[in-house]
Formats: sequence, C-alpha cells, structure tokens
Amino acid sequence: MIGAYIGWTVYVRPDTFVDLLTPLALTLSGFALRDVYPLLSPPRLASARMKRILPWALILVSVLLFGVILPRYPIAIWNVENYAQSPVTYAFMTDQGTRLPFPTMTFDKISPILAIVGLLIASLVGTYGLSLFGKDTQHATRWSWKSFIGFALLLIIALIGFLFNNALTQFLANLNSNWLFFIAVVVAVSSGAGLGALMEATLIRPLYSRPIYQLMLTLGLSAIGIEMVRAIWGRPEFVMPKPAFFDGAGEACPAVNFADWWANHCSTILLLDGRVRVYNEIFIPIIGIVVLIAVWMLLQRTRLGMVIRAGVQDREMVEALGINVRRVFTMVFSLGVGLAALGGILAAPSMGLSNTMGESLFLNALIALAIGGLTNYPGAALGSVLVGLIQQFIIKYGQIGIPIPFTEIIFKPTPPLVPASTVLLMVIILLILPNGLLGKKE
Repeated sequence: MIGAYIGWTVYVRPDTFVDLLTPLALTLSGFALRDVYPLLSPPRLASARMKRILPWALILVSVLLFGVILPRYPIAIWNVENYAQSPVTYAFMTDQGTRLPFPTMTFDKISPILAIVGLLIASLVGTYGLSLFGKDTQHATRWSWKSFIGFALLLIIALIGFLFNNALTQFLANLNSNWLFFIAVVVAVSSGAGLGALMEATLIRPLYSRPIYQLMLTLGLSAIGIEMVRAIWGRPEFVMPKPAFFDGAGEACPAVNFADWWANHCSTILLLDGRVRVYNEIFIPIIGIVVLIAVWMLLQRTRLGMVIRAGVQDREMVEALGINVRRVFTMVFSLGVGLAALGGILAAPSMGLSNTMGESLFLNALIALAIGGLTNYPGAALGSVLVGLIQQFIIKYGQIGIPIPFTEIIFKPTPPLVPASTVLLMVIILLILPNGLLGKKE
C-alpha cells in the first residue's frame, strides 16, 4: 500500500519525488558498502563491553544526525490540514488536467553542503553500526568492487537530484501522462520491493523459527503502515487519473474494434455485445496473467526457483551447499511486496487509493489461497479467479436480480453478500476438500 501511495505521489507531485531523490540516495548509500564493513570491525583487543556498546553508539549518532538534518532539508510536500495544499486538491487538479505551481527548492534552514555531507556521514555511521551486530564480521577477509560501484551510483543519483532539481521537476511535470504513469509504476514497485527487503532483513528474518510471532509482527506492521499513510497522505480516498493511452473520448469512442481503439485510445470498446472498459477489464487482466506466468516460470524453470523451493523444504541442506538462503529469502519477500505494490498502483486508476484498500484485498487473498490450496501456486491462481468471479456475479445480479425457478420471485443480492459469498464458497470447498482444490496433503 505504501508503495502504491509513493507511486501516486510521483504521478501527482513529481516535485516531491525529485526532492526526495538526494536524501534517499544518500541514506541508501551506506547499505551499498555492507560487504566492506566487516573489514572495519573492531580489533580483537577491544573489550567485550566495548563491542557491545559501539554498535548502539554509532546507531544513536546516526539517528541524531538524521533527526537534525532531515527536518531542515527542503522537501516539497502538501499540508494535510490545509485543503488548498492537501493531497485531495492535488489529485483533483491532476484529474482535471492542470497542476498547481511547484515551489522552487531553497535551502533556508541548513547549508546544502552541510546537509549532503551530514546525510552521507549519518548513513555510513548507521549502517556500520548495524553491521557490527553480525555474527560473522570477524571472518570477512575481502570485499567486492560491486559495493563501491553501487555506492558511486547512489552518490551520482544524489548529486543529479541536487544539482538539477528544478530541471528534473519540470521535465517530469511536462511528460506525457503515459510515460509519467510508467515512471510512477516503476517507482511504486521499486519502493515496495525496497521496503520489503528492509523489513525481511531487519524484522522478519529473526522470527522464521517462530511463525506465530512472525504472523503477529506482519499484522502489526500492516497496522503501522496504515497509520503512516494516514499521517502523511491523510484519510480521504484519492483519485489517480488514467493515462491518456486508456482515457480517450470523443465522437470516435467507444471503439468498435481494437484497431479503432489503438487509433483513438478510447476508454471503452464495444466487445461481446457490451461496452468494455479497456483499462479495468482488458489491461489489468492481461497484466495479471503476465505476472502469473512470469512468477510460475521463475519458480519452476529457473535455478533461483529451484533454490527457493529447496530452501523451503530443507534450509540447512541448501546452506550446506554454499548457497546464501537468507539472501534468497530476502529476494522472495522483496518480490512479493513489490508485486503487491504493483497491484496497488495499477488498481488506483480504477478503484482509487484509500488507506484501507489493503485490508479488503488481504482478506480476499487469504480466502483465495485457502480455496486453491496453501502450498500450491496454480491453486492460488485458481482460487483468485473463483473469488473474483463470484464477487462480480453477486454485484451484477444484485442490480438486475436472479429469477427463482418455478416462482415469480426475483432475488436481488444485497452488497453485504459480496464478501459473505466468498467466505461461504471457502467453507463449502474446505468441507469437501480440506486441503483446497489443488492442495496436497502434507
């Protein structure tokens, strides 16, 4: 959900995205040198007490530096309390095809050189402190040039964002909505994947041996995420305009065939004796099918997929073969969160963005997983299709009604039956097939 909101921000307020490039790149630059820090571990002569205190001291210094610099760093952001400067206003103006003027970045509260150097030092000190918590820091004897390449790239991104701030902002603001939407999707997925990797490496990983605590932590993080969204973006639901490629209108619309749609980019097309919304009912399902096949190919037809499946079955054996299972699990968790962000940002133009959108989707995902089978990937896909079909069936016939055979009664399902129908379907299937449709008995 947070990734989707970040992507929406790129689409609606590109100046905020550009302003955040420099501090974000500088903050991440320290993590790029994670393979170098073990070589800088405290000497063996240092006392045990010193080794316990040093990591916390470094992290405290890093937090203090961030706390002093970030509030003074000029970042264009809306004011949730002021309606004229609120996210709702920016979303409405963007939907109308206009934009409010973007402010120019000016360093009034802190020197720009001091801010950049301070953020870099805070990142290096903090990540070095985190590295001292590792158990194998004393055994590292070499480093890789890849670390310095990543560090240099992040520094270059930070400098570009700082030196060409206004130019980048105007460039993004003047972009075609199709390209800006694509950039928003990429940023949303990248942000989600990055947050997922960070959560897995710092919070989820220590709890793999305690699944109940892991579940509780995940639910707690979701609640924290909702409150973060409310604090930054507010509570109202936002509209994300469709890109121009799917939002055409005029005398040539609706399109009568796909060639006509391609020429006019109509928002609807006449198909199967009805008017079909191209973005909602054609583009989104196609993306879903592509992602479904891509993930299946990754799991079943690649070496990484083989390692993932083997690591789930017997982690110790895979680690004995010299494979870093922890890093693989981090990649898997990151991929999952990134795909969740992809779903959120793609759903935004059709259903809007709200801070509760994840809750309903999360419940539907659990129901679909239970219907298809907890350990079966095709089963999860089949369960998702069934959940979607039964919900749309209830929604459609809730409007026109369902004739009861041999009677004149027309039954019209009420809206509360939409979620209830999926739960009922799950109960019926699990009573007949306790492992789900395609699940296997463990």
